[in-house]
Amino acid sequence: MIQPHTLHIRNMVCPRCLKVVTQELDKLDLDPVAIQLGEVKLEQAPTTEQLRKLREALQENGFELIEDKKAELVEKIKIAIIELIRSGEVENLNVNISDYLAQQLGRDYHYLSTLFSAEEGLTIARYVVLQKVERAKELLAYNELSLSQISFQLGYSSVAHLSAQFKQVTGMSPSEYKKAAAPLRKPLDNVN
Repeated sequence: MIQPHTLHIRNMVCPRCLKVVTQELDKLDLDPVAIQLGEVKLEQAPTTEQLRKLREALQENGFELIEDKKAELVEKIKIAIIELIRSGEVENLNVNISDYLAQQLGRDYHYLSTLFSAEEGLTIARYVVLQKVERAKELLAYNELSLSQISFQLGYSSVAHLSAQFKQVTGMSPSEYKKAAAPLRKPLDNVN
């Protein structure tokens, strides 16, 4: 049995990203066996020319082919955090984020933390806060949940804690943000 060839892609962090990458692979006649956030498995290794064209196509769409093991692991950390926060299951997490990441990635958290900080220039904890605030912005814009419900869904101990972090990141309270005429949201892959 032939083993599929795996490609790792930076900034592939949402369902829309999957669609765009799939379309680009189709244009190059690269048949994915499986595709998930941050990763594509191909039936066979792409030719040098296909790889060059894929790199270009990915860059045009805000993605990047990862060819470094450390960068690949950092991308997996980001995806695990984004998936957890967007799942709405943070409040049900029976372990802290550090244990969750160590378990998900099968690596010591200290190593993950040191690597992430060196590669990204911010801590995993800070990245988690930034992702939670972006998710809070999204949920506030939908106007379907109360601030208390948003706080609970994102795993905050209180509305005050969410509000304090929100203000520290955005410079405004959640209420002020909600009233703003043009909400200032960032794409998930630009949060840092």
